[in-house]
Amino acid sequence: MIIEQIKLKKGIAIGLNFEMQHSSLIVVKADLGFVMCGYLDMATAEKLGDVAVRVSGVNTFEDVLAAEVRYVTPKAQELGITAGMKARNALELMF
Repeated sequence: MIIEQIKLKKGIAIGLNFEMQHSSLIVVKADLGFVMCGYLDMATAEKLGDVAVRVSGVNTFEDVLAAEVRYVTPKAQELGITAGMKARNALELMF
């Protein structure tokens, strides 16, 4: 498992990278929400009222930051986060 502080303009996010059998499970958490990889379930995040977005095809924290947001919970939309934006920009809106 890799835990890393990720410095952004508005704050420091915490990245968690769990190497699974076939791919990595990655979450990057800011103060108000998080970016997750395709391993995790958006329906659960939405049901719990989380500010969450999902990206796919990522294996590193750098991949996550550069990836386009694929799915957005309603709470994330309230912060101005939209599908298609870069995950780095979505994280900045989560501080």
